Amino acid sequence: MLQNEKLGPLNERQREILADMRSSGQRLQHFIQDFLSYTVLETGEMKMRYETGNVNPCLSEVCRLWSHRFQEKGLALYFLTNEKLPDFTFDSAKLQRVISNLLENASKFTPAGGTVWLHAEPYMWERRSANNSGIPGERRRQNDSLPNSVKVSVSDTGPGIPAEYHIEVFDDFFRLPQNEAQSEGMGLGLAIARRLVSAMGGKIWVESEPGAGSKFSFIVPLKPGANSSSKGKTK
Repeated sequence: MLQNEKLGPLNERQREILADMRSSGQRLQHFIQDFLSYTVLETGEMKMRYETGNVNPCLSEVCRLWSHRFQEKGLALYFLTNEKLPDFTFDSAKLQRVISNLLENASKFTPAGGTVWLHAEPYMWERRSANNSGIPGERRRQNDSLPNSVKVSVSDTGPGIPAEYHIEVFDDFFRLPQNEAQSEGMGLGLAIARRLVSAMGGKIWVESEPGAGSKFSFIVPLKPGANSSSKGKTK
């Protein structure tokens, strides 16, 4: 109400102070939400709400919500719908949270004038387990060329990540040493993304090298596993 000057006109200094207050409040709210999400995931009480549908509108909505933030930072954000994506069963809110965390990470470390791409595609995820370790010939005769998952990627033109940190970046409260001073977060964004993807029965990883940008990808199965849907809670 104060910023809209519904309670009276403001001078320039007052506008600046109110803008700082609002920004600080939003940042604090973000920290609290991260801590709450982290706590729920730690206790294994995160409830999954699966629905069958097309993931393209879900991804488009995330891009729309982040487009203003990217414009403010002088970044380009691109996403093209992929008509080859099949309808499948997923938790829309959790999926959007993972993508939001990846987009936020990209916006933090990509310099002005940079570009970020969001891409999704059908994917054949070969998971090796005791159940599928039978005769190789029998597995080859199966129709294993059909995709059994969806792969979502967020690529950026940022500074890149050294190979020795490709696993650690998903740890709780981890921040890259060279970015620790400039980072506003607490190192929970990627950790929460990892836990959410795991709760959906998928996996997440990063491909990057210094000076060549980063590509964060995750895959989720087209059919949620029994461990994440039978009781509506993560294990």
